[in-house]
Amino acid sequence: MVVTPESKYMSSQEYLDWEEQQPIKYEYINGEVFAMTGGTLPHNSIALNLASALKSHVRGNGCKVFMADAKLGVSEKGPFHYPDVTVTCDERDKNARKVIYHPCLIVEVLSPSTESFDSPTETLLERGKKFQQYRRISTLREYVLISAEQINVEVFRLNDRGIWELYTYMEGEEVYLSSVDFRCALELLYEDVVLESDEEETVGM
Repeated sequence: MVVTPESKYMSSQEYLDWEEQQPIKYEYINGEVFAMTGGTLPHNSIALNLASALKSHVRGNGCKVFMADAKLGVSEKGPFHYPDVTVTCDERDKNARKVIYHPCLIVEVLSPSTESFDSPTETLLERGKKFQQYRRISTLREYVLISAEQINVEVFRLNDRGIWELYTYMEGEEVYLSSVDFRCALELLYEDVVLESDEEETVGM
């Protein structure tokens, strides 16, 4: 995500009207717009694997699964983001055509190429800021970060006391998403994905 050189302050409605005329997607934060950069092939494969599995799992129960082209609004005034995978089971989103406002699950895939643009500290701060924004959504129950460098998944889950708890899943484990009562082997998310370590081994052969 990069800020546009010609950025100027926009109201949320100005942003929504303006972005419809643009050839690429833009996120909107505090009156500024940020161009969305493309992800890596592993990034795309991981998001597709999870979205496909979730789509099959929720079929027929009223929930809807969206991928990166679906705009998510924290509120009608923003911010507006494009998560890699979003699930909503809220009746208010049933007929939405442009923006999802009431998700129960948000997933971001962390690409090596994305993290290389910033220092590790800046990347962590950026993730924290986005999660801070997402926590304002009253229907959100889980926020998931999936690494595209190694087999690792972090799930932030809202407990019954209103506190966000962190659950970490690593290779060989089964990931559980309570917001949609979904379970799968972690390896399923990484099916047909070439990780950076795999590429290094291939080059070294």
